[in-house]
Amino acid sequence: MAARSYLFAPGERPERFQKACDAGADAVILDLEDGVALANKVQARSEVVAWLSPERPVYVRINGPDTQWFEDDLKAVGRRPGVRGIVLPKAESAEQLARVATQTPGHVTLLPLIETAQGFWRAIDIARAPRVERLAFGSYDFQFDTGIQGDGEELLYACSHLVIVSRVAGILPPVDSVTTDLDDPKKLKTDVDRARRLGFGAKLCIHPNQISAVNAGFVPSHAEKTWAKAVLDAVAAAGKGAIRFQGQMIDRPIIERAKRILEHK
Repeated sequence: MAARSYLFAPGERPERFQKACDAGADAVILDLEDGVALANKVQARSEVVAWLSPERPVYVRINGPDTQWFEDDLKAVGRRPGVRGIVLPKAESAEQLARVATQTPGHVTLLPLIETAQGFWRAIDIARAPRVERLAFGSYDFQFDTGIQGDGEELLYACSHLVIVSRVAGILPPVDSVTTDLDDPKKLKTDVDRARRLGFGAKLCIHPNQISAVNAGFVPSHAEKTWAKAVLDAVAAAGKGAIRFQGQMIDRPIIERAKRILEHK
């Protein structure tokens, strides 16, 4: 099953690495970028390198290509056993991803963060770059870069574009941005529900308490499964491809949606 939740752990806090792995997220990202103070960048890199092990594969978010730490980060972790994938912040071109790919083994996947107008504009090229697993949306940096104010309808175009680009490129549905409200479970649920409706397949998490809601939110609900089974049972009983069911015309697209819901693992 594709990952639904990606939990960040700050690279300068090694005591949290194992706790993050045990928290129940589908994937863990050890962070060398925004989660680390500028003065601690080198130390954080050393902590991550020392901790990495094939027995506990994780993603590593390195610093961006336009920073002084990028090359050293990539050299330090790119071929290190235990690296499941590289998260590239502020990805803006396929060439950047190709550069990362040349310094990592073939099994290491790439997760570009779309956080700038340039990255958004070139999203299809980025999505088609070598070994890109899926795109991730960094909505707060994106708002800062573009001058957009608000994370509701203000970001609808951006979100939908990343979903469609991912489909066209044949990669997994994109990963939604973080929810920064740590003490508001209703806000988190609202964000997860919206992301799933828009076509996202996963979400970035910044606290272990967010994981269960995110994991649950990206799988079909009991009500959806009940509806899907009823639809397929009605189609099977009718013995034809288009039927009237609960006042709705049911034909091939809806039948295929019902099948997809029941096949979801």
